[in-house]
Amino acid sequence: MSSNTPPLLEPEEHVLSTLERDGSRRWLKPKVSKGRFLNRRRWVAYGLIALFTLLPYIRINGRPAVLLDVIGREFHIFGGSFRPTDSLLLALLMLTTGLTIFLVTALLGRVWCGWACPQTVYMEYVFRPIERLFEGRRGVGGKPARPPAAWRTVAKYIVFFLICVHLAHIFMAYFVGVDQLFAWSRGNPLNHPFAFVIIAAVVGLMMFDFCFFREQLCIVACPYGRLQSVMIDKRSMIISYDPTRGEPRGKLGRKKRDALADKDKPEDERTVGLDILQQYGGDCIDCHECVTTCPTGIDIRDGLQLECIGCAQCIDACDPIMDKIGRPRGLIRYTSQEALAGQHTRILRPRVVIYPTMIAAVASLFLFILVTKAPADVTILRQAGMPFMLVESGQVQNTMRLKVVNRDNTTHSYTVSVKEPAGVTVAMVEGDTITLGPGESYTEPIRVLAHPGLFSDGRLSVTLTVTDGADYSEDTSFELLGPRDRTPSSTDEDPQEPGHE
Repeated sequence: MSSNTPPLLEPEEHVLSTLERDGSRRWLKPKVSKGRFLNRRRWVAYGLIALFTLLPYIRINGRPAVLLDVIGREFHIFGGSFRPTDSLLLALLMLTTGLTIFLVTALLGRVWCGWACPQTVYMEYVFRPIERLFEGRRGVGGKPARPPAAWRTVAKYIVFFLICVHLAHIFMAYFVGVDQLFAWSRGNPLNHPFAFVIIAAVVGLMMFDFCFFREQLCIVACPYGRLQSVMIDKRSMIISYDPTRGEPRGKLGRKKRDALADKDKPEDERTVGLDILQQYGGDCIDCHECVTTCPTGIDIRDGLQLECIGCAQCIDACDPIMDKIGRPRGLIRYTSQEALAGQHTRILRPRVVIYPTMIAAVASLFLFILVTKAPADVTILRQAGMPFMLVESGQVQNTMRLKVVNRDNTTHSYTVSVKEPAGVTVAMVEGDTITLGPGESYTEPIRVLAHPGLFSDGRLSVTLTVTDGADYSEDTSFELLGPRDRTPSSTDEDPQEPGHE
């Protein structure tokens, strides 16, 4: 390129908070602002970490509290078992969860991102504290005065790796159970290569995220920040800077201190002129504490931004500054756009009424189906091959396929019998009883025999009863196929006659 070529225009501001004007990565080292919100978030974060770690070990009805057995096609969630036949229940559960997210966001904004999202919880309360420990910035944060020694950096990444391995194994326990996971951990990885590859991939993704990608996951990759624009309104609670109080901002000099001291006094008691008050009267002293403490690197004074995760670190940074200069807290606070504009804020509004109504309706339907669902599933299908055959006894035989699924958490023994019509019998290939453990299923062919005279136009409706002899009994109807337009001869035995086979 010719030396006379004019340089490219530089952007007036950062395109992204993690991107410098020249396009290079801006590495964030946020300071730690101690305060009431940081303490509360810390308790929530450590509670969620403990819950995530302990859930696979907690057993309800003999099963893990949460087990998502994708290969076995069974989900066990807090004592309830969901199988492929429960797809409607799972859909209703997901719909209820989605509507609840919409409601919480409409009321509380991005409270999930700042208080409960795994990315925020582990980044801000596990990985960054460890990083500050090795960089000599424990409990303070910010950039170290000098680059840390090489051994500190190596040790930091070793600790990061061990934590990621632990988290990956806990993650896998939700899908295979802790017993199976312990058995695999003590064995040769080559005996279970698929699980080993999954754990290795999860460890690699976690190392990439927490060591390199970091806050960019919230800023660039996560769709929730973009969805918030359609899920919140001007009455939703957000973290915001109050420009009416803060502007005009400026450094804290003598004139600024005098203006702040006289700001709330009656006009006849002020010691500074109106011009000084208008020029220096904003509460914001432009200390940039709210900027240096932000984990996503934004300036909250620029207004509502999708990069804001609602962590309240800027509030904890600003409140002590207000205390020092004798101004009331709340220059940066939880509020709403309507409240900032001086308008009356109402909690009740259409979306706050519609969302709970929909949640109540969907949740009620979910609970109704869950409570009334049968403890077993029975399916009868026609076996492939000839639709029917005549056996030596002169009866018509249909071969069907019976499938029984025990959806209960205890073992049951099932028997099969013909409810109607009389004269139809059923024979099972492997004994007269089907014994199934919790979640087990059994499929076997059954032979259904009927007298030819019972058929009408080649069809016969039959009802089978499957029961465990205790609390469960289900009738299943299906059609038998047979010969058409046959009139029983005088030599045919009456199908109702005792002793007829």
